[in-house]
Amino acid sequence: MGTNAEKHARQQDHRNRLNAAQAELESKARKRKILSIVGGVLAVLILIGAVVLLTGKSSDETASSSTTTAAADSSSTTSVAGDPNAEAAVLPDPPAGATLTEPTTCPPADGSAERVQVFAGPPPDCLQAGAKYTATFDTTEGSFTAELDSAAAPKAVNNFVVLSRYHYYDGVPFHRIVAGFVIQAGDGDGAPWGNNDLGYEFEDELPDSSDAYTDYSLAMANAGPNTNGSQFFVVLPGGGQQLQPLYTFFGQVTEGTEVVDAIGALSTPSQEPSKAVIINSVTINET
Repeated sequence: MGTNAEKHARQQDHRNRLNAAQAELESKARKRKILSIVGGVLAVLILIGAVVLLTGKSSDETASSSTTTAAADSSSTTSVAGDPNAEAAVLPDPPAGATLTEPTTCPPADGSAERVQVFAGPPPDCLQAGAKYTATFDTTEGSFTAELDSAAAPKAVNNFVVLSRYHYYDGVPFHRIVAGFVIQAGDGDGAPWGNNDLGYEFEDELPDSSDAYTDYSLAMANAGPNTNGSQFFVVLPGGGQQLQPLYTFFGQVTEGTEVVDAIGALSTPSQEPSKAVIINSVTINET
């Protein structure tokens, strides 16, 4: 048997080992908790990344209620870059128009209809079988003409022809201009730009691939699947490479590409035009 001092020393040594063991257990528990929290955060970040990849939504594509753009002809004139120091211009509201309360009917082909701003529903089929359609845009920067592709997008072309003949686009500005990407118009309500209520929406007629978005092509802007209305965009040279096939292609500019380039150069960092460019009229030619 040892002395009392030896006994106390053994007890103290035992307590020290117990305390050390307990401290080690608590340390391991804290590390497991920290790892669990970090793992949870990483899982959330991975999930967010997966959603972004699946939806293909970028800040550029969600800047307004619709989006646009195109790519292609090596002989085309390259768009001039916008001024990075330019300030956004004040855009005038479109002129007042009628609000229809009865189902939309086909407007006269001679352009004699009054301006309509809000419709009671989508238009009927107003295209003539076998006819070809072009649209001439008279703007404050000059005129350009586009062939409308009713074979690729009969609903979109019909809609555009009907809206044009109801003078919906008269007095409407290009409210979104992104140098090297697109010029966008068709908001017939006014500010806030890019969020108009046409009175209806219609289904997508999507191309098989992004190859459809050639330089100076026309496509419908949208706020998601099957939300087409009145807004459209013209793809600037090289812009189509930035687009996924999520927008209804419905035409191609064939004359006046230099006017499109001039409009495309009036961009600002906020994607608003540095100068108000107004569509005076859109004239539909049927042959």
